Amino acid sequence: MKDTVQLGEGWSLDHDGTEVPARVPGCVHTDLLAAGLIPDPFIGTNEHEVEWVGRRSWTYARSVDATQSPYERVDLVFDGLDTAARLTLDGKPLGHTRNMHRSYRFDVTGRSGELRVDFASAYEEASAVRELTGERPNVYPAPSQYIRKMACSFGWDWGPTVVTAGMWRPVRLERWSTARLARIRPLVTVDGSTGRVELRVEVERTASGAGRRLTARASVAGASMAGASMAGVEARESFDGDSVTLTLNAPDVRLWWPRGYGEQPLYEVELTLFDGSTELDTWRRRVGFRTVEIDQRPDEHGTGFTFVVNGVRVFARGVNWIPDDVLPSRITPERYRTRLALAADANVDLVRVWGGGIYEDDAFYDACDELGLMVWQDFPFACSAYPEEQPLRGEVEAEARENVCRLMPHPSLVVWNGNNENLWGFRDWGWEGELAGDSWGEGYYLGLLPRVVAELDPTRPYTAGSPWSGSWDHHPNDPDHGTYHSWEAWNRRDYTAYRSEVPRFVAEFGWQAPPAMATLRRALPGERLAADSPGMLHHQKAEDGNGKLQRGLEHHFAPPQGDFDRWHYLTQLVQARAVATGIEHWRAHWPRCAGTVVWQLNDCWPVSSWSAVDGDGHLKPLHHELRRVYADRLLTLQPAGDVTELILSNLGGEPWTTAVTLRLVRADGTVAGQTVLEAKAGAREVTRLPVPRSLVPAPGSTKEFLVADADGLRALHFPVRDREFGYPEPRFTVVTETVGGDPDTVDVVVTAQTLVRDLLLQPDRVAPHARADRGPVTLLPGERARIRLTGAHGAGANTIRAALFCVEPA
Repeated sequence: MKDTVQLGEGWSLDHDGTEVPARVPGCVHTDLLAAGLIPDPFIGTNEHEVEWVGRRSWTYARSVDATQSPYERVDLVFDGLDTAARLTLDGKPLGHTRNMHRSYRFDVTGRSGELRVDFASAYEEASAVRELTGERPNVYPAPSQYIRKMACSFGWDWGPTVVTAGMWRPVRLERWSTARLARIRPLVTVDGSTGRVELRVEVERTASGAGRRLTARASVAGASMAGASMAGVEARESFDGDSVTLTLNAPDVRLWWPRGYGEQPLYEVELTLFDGSTELDTWRRRVGFRTVEIDQRPDEHGTGFTFVVNGVRVFARGVNWIPDDVLPSRITPERYRTRLALAADANVDLVRVWGGGIYEDDAFYDACDELGLMVWQDFPFACSAYPEEQPLRGEVEAEARENVCRLMPHPSLVVWNGNNENLWGFRDWGWEGELAGDSWGEGYYLGLLPRVVAELDPTRPYTAGSPWSGSWDHHPNDPDHGTYHSWEAWNRRDYTAYRSEVPRFVAEFGWQAPPAMATLRRALPGERLAADSPGMLHHQKAEDGNGKLQRGLEHHFAPPQGDFDRWHYLTQLVQARAVATGIEHWRAHWPRCAGTVVWQLNDCWPVSSWSAVDGDGHLKPLHHELRRVYADRLLTLQPAGDVTELILSNLGGEPWTTAVTLRLVRADGTVAGQTVLEAKAGAREVTRLPVPRSLVPAPGSTKEFLVADADGLRALHFPVRDREFGYPEPRFTVVTETVGGDPDTVDVVVTAQTLVRDLLLQPDRVAPHARADRGPVTLLPGERARIRLTGAHGAGANTIRAALFCVEPA
């Protein structure tokens, strides 16, 4: 049986002649941080103080002994080297690497001595490749397109420049004899209730194992969830070559579904390689049985883009995912699970792994399998023209082949995507003329990558890019064709502009907001916070980011003068409202619009950004608003020409029949008119009803608004912007109630005495790690809201009241 020895300990990092203890997985930054030799780049402006780390070479070393092994072969395996490295053992070359996104294996049988891993600066490697390929355009000044490395480590419009080097994934010795399992491709399909797992197996043999008759045995066991039992199925094949195919036909399997559509049964597949009765190697993975396709047929509106899972058309409720730490070796399985559970809690059912990051660890996809989160996987290309010449082309194909095979078992993975914004960039960002015929990546996205996917993983769809209209017959970012990135509203307009178009699939859109106050206080210690204070500006990486925040705020509110707390509340509120406005509008146009993917779920450090969960894991109001607008049932009031519509959007599998109470309410809380409408939306359907004109506020009215209530859901329509509406001075009472004798949990009960618009409890102002169970809520006079606050042991009523904010009159 193959034996594995992990090589996580015993490493040293050479720092100017001093040996610094090092850990693997890790990187130079984590080792220097642990040794106290550099400051935390996330704090203050320390990012500048550590920039030198990424601009010099580094050497890791430890001893390795492969001389006493009872096995025929000993391999030194690196699951991830970041990035350009030369390896020697006992002073003799082992090899060199230049790709963070793939693994490497070296035969060290019978060898011993000092293992050295010499990392060149990523800047130097990129510069050397650029000399070979020639210059290519890039959205950012860093040379990320010349090196197969996490592009955002060079900095992005939400991320710091922290250019890493090191062994960012595990290192081990694998000892084996006769043969080992080299590559397994599980092609998982389902026909009716019969699941099929076709295992395409490749083996590597030692000299003594060449030509030996080996046996491969495969099995699929019962599902790993209650009520999904199935008798085990087994297959066995003998072979004397280097490959073999085994087929498992499993009867009465249960389908894997995205969350909200059904359960997520997972079945364990095991493959064992034998030499006679001797077990040589074993491979285990969990699979799920489901079908997936993307309906891209032309129709009267253009060209669709609709996910179809197990024959059911899905409105994708998505978020974009970036690396959760700019030092990705620090991301643990527990951290993946926590972040993805927050996505699930917000009723998300699709996570797009964005192309400027990495192929995530298997723990990420395991969690998505279990949570029912569909995964859209970008290949790592983003916002740049990429040379297609060597040495890059061979690396691109090698990494694609390895990662397609690695991720194939996961039922959550529903689409491969060629790149982020590069097809759009070629057409609109001035690249075409600058390139003057040079290669720029089109051959990857429309040639190499779809060929690799078709060859290795024909069970999943591939799309060339995001955005992409499906062909050069249409503009790459045409809202009527394929996927669309909607950035005009944030960059140049107001979020109400989302209502001006109905894209077929919105793969990116978003609005910025600062992180939680607790995050700011930790990241900017001692700073007197202001929108333009030095630390705030340093932790704002977007071009004119604060200007766009301010303009977005001023569209709707009178800007608070010198009141940072108020500015912080209002910018977070505008973010939540902006994203909700887009989703409400686009959901109302299902099935023409078949999904929204919010930019973005998470952050990689403390920063003002488009995220719903900030770099310290605190929830912005946007997270709570996503839970509302991504729920199966959504009630909205939306302007439609000269009428106002009541819209019931039902993404659930059962019809929704309800009575909707409509009220025309004055600013002082009195009711000017009221009616009850009986309404029904079929399963996964949208119903539109005109609001009676007698209940619609007069255009430009500053004293009346419309309220719709049904089944605990509320929708609001104000005819003017907040800065123009005649809000009363908000008055409300606050009472705290303990919950079950738990001193860490209280209910904050707020009773409105006037109209209270968008009341928000910012829990981290009460205690740094406190959480509230709801976001902004609007109360009419006499109404009560109950907010559960956890993690705020000993907090007094005054502290809690000080953490409550709401809209105030201009």
